[in-house]
This record gives sequence, C-alpha cells and structure tokens, in this order.
Amino acid sequence: MAKIAVDIVLLPSEEMMDKAIEANRELLKQCTDKITLNKKDCLPHISLAMGCIEETDIANIEKTLRAVARNHPPGPLSVVGIRIETNAARRKVSVFEVSKTEPLQSLHEAVMRELAPYFSYYYVTADMVLSERVADKSTLRWIRDYPQKSSFENFFPHITVGYGQITGLPSPIKFRAAQLALCHLGNHCTCRKVLASVELSIQS
Repeated sequence: MAKIAVDIVLLPSEEMMDKAIEANRELLKQCTDKITLNKKDCLPHISLAMGCIEETDIANIEKTLRAVARNHPPGPLSVVGIRIETNAARRKVSVFEVSKTEPLQSLHEAVMRELAPYFSYYYVTADMVLSERVADKSTLRWIRDYPQKSSFENFFPHITVGYGQITGLPSPIKFRAAQLALCHLGNHCTCRKVLASVELSIQS
C-alpha cells in the first residue's frame, strides 16, 4: 500500500484566497522561489493537521471529516496581522496570522483526535510528497514533528504567503472558510491536490 503525506486544511473564501495570492505575487518580486500560490495546485490554506496516511484510507477519512465539520464548525475567521516566521531551513517565511478562536481551536483538536488512527509520523520520506523535485528535508521534518511542535497548545493558525518579508496589514480581514479538505502535501508544505473535501455552510 502506498503512503502519502497529507494536510487537513481549511480552504478560505475566494476573496481571502485572492488576498493571499496577491500578497504572494508581491513576495515573488523580491525573491522568486518555490511557493507560487494559485487556486489550482498550490492552494492558500489554514493547516489543521499533518501526517502520512495510506491512500486506501481516503474514503474513510472523508467520512470522518464530514462528521467533524458538522460537530465543530470553525465560525467566523479573521486575519489579524502578518508574522515573519523562520522555517527549519532558516529561511524567512511571511504568513497571515489567523485569530485563534475557541471554535477554530476546537476544530483543530477534533481533527487531530479523530484522524489519529490514520496518521503516522515515524517514517516520512520524500516519495510521499507530491513534488516535481525531491522534497526538502525541512518539509519532511515539519510533517514528522507536527504532533509535538504544531498541535494542540502549539497550534498556530495561519495562511502561508511565501518566502521573504512583507509589511503588516492596515486592519484585520474578516472571512469565512469555504471547505474542510484533505490535501496531498507538496514541497514546502504546500497544498498541491485536494483528495477529499466537505463544503462548509455560510453559517459555520
């Protein structure tokens, strides 16, 4: 059975995707690099959980996500600023920081709990990542270390914009999540392919 690296994500509204893509285009003027956001195969997203799964489990994971979405709607979301992170390869990455509301934290924790039986982390290899080139070691480390470094109390909701540094936002941006999705991870922890998704109601 083939294992693949995946990301459980919230896909934001079209308007929020457009803002992230626009900011990414500005970063690409500074330093052309491997993250070129678009709505086809490099989707702006909020990561909720990462890990490696068996491809044969996709259908069961989709059923689980439907139940999680029904019981833990994310509610209204907002980008409250820009943060400059340093990744495992010691490169600066600009992200839209998303307010960590109680509903969003609850959704993240539910995803981690309910998908724990499907996720593995011990052995993460480059062939599990959807990429034209060999995945960076920093990408593999991020996936492997997700439970210890990025989940539960360490959960930091954000939308990665790209490599480099951009200036802050003039004011918070309110938006909604359109879908809860299972995506095949690409290099630099991008969302390259939607494998399953659940539409979220406008009231969620």
